[in-house]
Amino acid sequence: MKIIFLGATQTVTGSKFLLEAKDKKILIDCGMFQGLKDLRIRNWAQFPVDIESIDAVILTHAHIDHSGYLPALFNKGYRGPVYTTDATKDLCGVLLPDAGYLQEEEARYANKRGYSKHHPALPLFTEQDGRNCLELFQSFKQHEEFNVGDDIKVKFTPAGHILGSACVHISDGQKSVVFSGDVGRPHDVIMKAPEAIQMADYLVIESTYGNRLHDQTNPKEKLRDIINKTIKRNGIVIIPSFAVGRTQTVLHLIADLKANGLIPNIPVYLNSPMAIKATGIFCKHKDEHRLADDECNQACDVAEYVHTPEQSKNLNLKKDPMVIISASGMATGGRILHHLKAFVGNPNNTVLFMGFQAAGTRGEAMRSGADRIKIHGEYFPVRAEIASIDSLSAHADYRELLDWLKNMKTPPKKTFIVHGEPSAQDSFRRLIEDELKWAVEIPSYKDTVTLT
Repeated sequence: MKIIFLGATQTVTGSKFLLEAKDKKILIDCGMFQGLKDLRIRNWAQFPVDIESIDAVILTHAHIDHSGYLPALFNKGYRGPVYTTDATKDLCGVLLPDAGYLQEEEARYANKRGYSKHHPALPLFTEQDGRNCLELFQSFKQHEEFNVGDDIKVKFTPAGHILGSACVHISDGQKSVVFSGDVGRPHDVIMKAPEAIQMADYLVIESTYGNRLHDQTNPKEKLRDIINKTIKRNGIVIIPSFAVGRTQTVLHLIADLKANGLIPNIPVYLNSPMAIKATGIFCKHKDEHRLADDECNQACDVAEYVHTPEQSKNLNLKKDPMVIISASGMATGGRILHHLKAFVGNPNNTVLFMGFQAAGTRGEAMRSGADRIKIHGEYFPVRAEIASIDSLSAHADYRELLDWLKNMKTPPKKTFIVHGEPSAQDSFRRLIEDELKWAVEIPSYKDTVTLT
């Protein structure tokens, strides 16, 4: 076996790992790079390996940093199978065409306003590419074993991060390797806990929060306080939210707050076609989360859904208190950008971030105290209150990860740390070495490792 690390090395984005086993080449995850320009340009570079040599793609979950390059891979000629869990397939059916649409919209807007350095600005892939690649998908239930070729056995086990998220277990009959994907938390508001890994010869594990412990603040109480504080000054709450997972959690919390009279019955708008569809899928896969039927229905009904661009633009004309939830969660694209342009300059308003903000994103800049942000080629002053709720993260922190790893019956021969900023990876490496006494390695971009 051999692994080539093609993404998520010293960064939390662009997850791609090429596993060579027997005579097969299997790409685990096919994520798009986001954030810093030096990372984003990798999306446009020639793919590091011959695409025609790839026999299969396996996705750990549907988030764009794990699946979002698939339409581009399809556009470049890939026609092999894409193996996923059932829920991941459903979510990708929403996320990938929408990602293509956003790429096209961004290119159209750049050409209209003339702020791109490229003439003309082009999308990385189109909405149609996003739809076309879905024909390659083959889905399996958690724990259902399947083969890639004659000799490679694969199965998914629940990772507890979002709907359909899974650890990928691969064996060639002699050696086994597990790719953790993104690992959820044992006591998440809505997702069930990740299932423990029993054994693996080699482990590739994420480290998003490898140097941090999560805030233990009650997220519902903090959300209540932020909304009430903003309403008292006649302001508007803008929530950049990840369309899958985080949005559904926020809707559930707001529904609960309203039902118990803890916040006023102000309008709540969900302005993300992708998040709207994902919320429906969330209610379809009830076996993967903790919410009862009535809680699911309340979460789906608490917000008014905004479908058209015209409805979205009209929100920016409203002056009374309201809550707007819109993608993307790191403010890297989508309709949230137009709301930020309209509302971030008003000190009565609040921009509330609900999760990790990668380096180089607008979200990270605002959380770090930037006094202005650049959107569509223009700078906008940041005068709104910038708030965050960090206790809602869908990633396990370092203590939760270590406790999860302790369930393994025997230590892996080698553990590879990926999907983390350099400081998080190095801190997590030391923790694993000191507490678990495991052999650990932090691979670099394009590193090749032979699993002896």
